[in-house]
This record gives sequence, structure tokens and C-alpha cells, in this order.
Amino acid sequence: MKILFNIILIFILLVAFVPGFRRFMFWLLVGRQLVKEQRKTNQATQQRREGEIRVDAKPSKSDSSRFNGGEYVDYEEVKD
Repeated sequence: MKILFNIILIFILLVAFVPGFRRFMFWLLVGRQLVKEQRKTNQATQQRREGEIRVDAKPSKSDSSRFNGGEYVDYEEVKD
């Protein structure tokens, strides 16, 4: 029991007073997960080129929605 207490005490002192050890523990606990998420995000953004237009397919009529569109609104083109 005393050995376990000493190990825990040394661990707490290392975390409290040694910045390099603290950084390493943070990397072990959180850093690897952050790196994975960043890689996923980068891969998703690299797949689309800048300026690329993406059009989603129109939903099928199988939905029981009664919405058929909006009202027509007149507009005037404003020239500078």
C-alpha cells in the first residue's frame, strides 16, 4: 500500500512541477485524438477543390410532405 501511495505521489509531483512530463501526458491523453480529428477534417476539405460547386439531389416524392414550393415574388434589378 505504501509503494502505491509513493508512486501516486511521485506522479502527482511530476505532473505539477515538470512541464515536459505534463506535455507528454497531455499528448497521451488528448493529443493523439486531436491529431486524428484534424487528419479527418483535412482529408474532407482536400477532396473538394476550391470553387467547386456541389448540387445535392432533389429529395424523392416518397416523403409525405404537402409543401409544393413557395410564392412567386417580383423583384427589380438594381444597377449601380
